[in-house]
Amino acid sequence: MRGNVYIYIAVMALVTYLIRMIPLVAWKKEIKSPFIKSFLYYVPYACLAGMTFPAILTSTSSVVSGAVGFGAALIAAYKEKSLVTVALVACAAVFLAERFI
Repeated sequence: MRGNVYIYIAVMALVTYLIRMIPLVAWKKEIKSPFIKSFLYYVPYACLAGMTFPAILTSTSSVVSGAVGFGAALIAAYKEKSLVTVALVACAAVFLAERFI
């Protein structure tokens, strides 16, 4: 797979630009449908969750320890702890789960 890396970068830039530019050109009117507005509002959150959740479970040596860390993070977040505290609790839970499993 040899080739000019600048050509690859240019193609990726063009594709990225087209993906962002086509909706601006295609829809010139304001979107008035509440369903479409709410759908477009929640798409970034759904995509982020869809990409993050599998990574949480597979980022450790065991799916069980990933699930334990995820559960600990959910509990800490539900108790309205800060982001740093949630991350530290999740890391500690994964560390302990890895030690005992």
